[in-house]
Amino acid sequence: MSHDPLHGDEPLTDESVVEATREWLEKAVIGLNLCPFAKAVHVKRQIRYVVSQATDEEGLLQDLLHELQLLASAEPGDVETTLLVHPFVLRDFLDYNDFLDLADAAVEELELEGVLQVASFHPDYQFADSEPDDMANFSNRSPFPTLHLLREDSVDKAVAAFPDADRIYETNIGTLRRLGPDGWKALWRN
Repeated sequence: MSHDPLHGDEPLTDESVVEATREWLEKAVIGLNLCPFAKAVHVKRQIRYVVSQATDEEGLLQDLLHELQLLASAEPGDVETTLLVHPFVLRDFLDYNDFLDLADAAVEELELEGVLQVASFHPDYQFADSEPDDMANFSNRSPFPTLHLLREDSVDKAVAAFPDADRIYETNIGTLRRLGPDGWKALWRN
């Protein structure tokens, strides 16, 4: 049985996966302002949390195709974005990273290029030019492997309305490096 990474020995259930993901969103993504656009959709409850039970890439791909179609057909006021959390498959970051090509192909297959995009989060996320323990990696580290499905027009509007949107990544690196490993661990103590 798998266990919740933020709460130790608790068994892994859909509820605990969503709770850990929501806690990460609130404390890290919103709390550290890693994504200035996340707070509004969180407060408005426009984030769809889906826990995939897939244990292989094919099962996850089917879940991804389903969620892409659902998001594309949903009203943005109801569902703005989806977090497809998959705790039982692609735990290895390199395998996960390879799967992202399939995720992009799924968007193409459904003819949703320019409509939806897939962003990536993983417990062992590592940027190509960084060391594994570089705090910059934590901007994309989540409790579980997660595919973030976004509406491209919403991303475009948010970026256009946000001054210095192109500097978010650099700002995040500075924030996380100042926070350091001890500060990151302290986020999860309360």
